[in-house]
Amino acid sequence: MEKLDYKKVYKELYQPPAKPTIVNVPDMVFIAVEGSGDPNISAEYREALEILYGLSFSIKMSKMNGTQPEGYFEYVVPPLEGLWWVDSAAFDGTNVTCKDDFRWISMIRQPDFVTEDVLERAGAALLKKRPQLDLSKARLMSYSEGLCVQIMHKGPYDDEPASIAAMKQYLAENGYTEDISDKRLHHEIYLSDPRRTAPEKLKTVIRHPIRPLQDTEAQQNN
Repeated sequence: MEKLDYKKVYKELYQPPAKPTIVNVPDMVFIAVEGSGDPNISAEYREALEILYGLSFSIKMSKMNGTQPEGYFEYVVPPLEGLWWVDSAAFDGTNVTCKDDFRWISMIRQPDFVTEDVLERAGAALLKKRPQLDLSKARLMSYSEGLCVQIMHKGPYDDEPASIAAMKQYLAENGYTEDISDKRLHHEIYLSDPRRTAPEKLKTVIRHPIRPLQDTEAQQNN
């Protein structure tokens, strides 16, 4: 049976062009870990990734010991994603200079058959191999973004503001505005492994929530 590769089947979500496009993002289920600090140096961030990948691959490989959940199918583990914000402002990917101020939710999408019970069993299996991990930090999260603008950013993470500026210009020219809030956040999807990819070749989907400009104008007039 051919494995389901979310990146290939749902290209509109994972393979946007290197120019802004609008997409309606459906509700999806993730394993998520929340934390804070500079991801480049934070031990908390490194542990979050260990937890996310550990749980995700425990679920994927459950077929090897006959404990796969009902509805299981062959699939490729989807890429790492991140929601980013700061407490002091509505973070749009450009307006923070101190990365220590970052708050984040790191997450990996899961197939629909992953339930709380499936996550619990995967955690028990993972702890036998990695007992030092604090799996209480992990949770199953349903996230629905709705209407968004996105772009494929190619290059170093620190160069993302140029791609974000292109998205802002596109919105202004097409009757939309960003709708970033404490519920709708700056979103990145990491399609490259920075440990094995040159910075100039990194591929990252950048996604921002939006709303039609007339909705904003209507709110201001009421």
